[in-house]
Amino acid sequence: MKQSIRILLTAASLGFAALAQAEVAVIVNAGASAAPSQSDVANIFLGKNKSLKGVDQKDWSPTKEKFYTAVTNKNEAQLKSYWSGLVFTGKGQPLPSVAGDADVVAKVAAEADAIGYVDKAAVTDKVKVLFTLP
Repeated sequence: MKQSIRILLTAASLGFAALAQAEVAVIVNAGASAAPSQSDVANIFLGKNKSLKGVDQKDWSPTKEKFYTAVTNKNEAQLKSYWSGLVFTGKGQPLPSVAGDADVVAKVAAEADAIGYVDKAAVTDKVKVLFTLP
């Protein structure tokens, strides 16, 4: 009986780990001709490059965590501190944000110069994937 419970708990934890490891897709409008590099994308989402309009996700989620950690090397606290400094000095404002994956896809699909990030499972044919983060 104890062995069965251990096996079930292990299987459940592996399942949750797999969910947490979902891939993140960086997306642009399907008709976009620009293909920014990963460092360009980092600069767009840090407000340093205005070539494309970054669409951020409002809440801190596993997708947002993976994106910012991999692309900008900043975690939630570092990102908040970064934007606080720019706002305080008048040098920048955080990017516009939307509720989640579906809203990012919709906004990027509707605006030719928008770029965003979503869980890879949320990608539709209305957007183009620049690259994915494992």
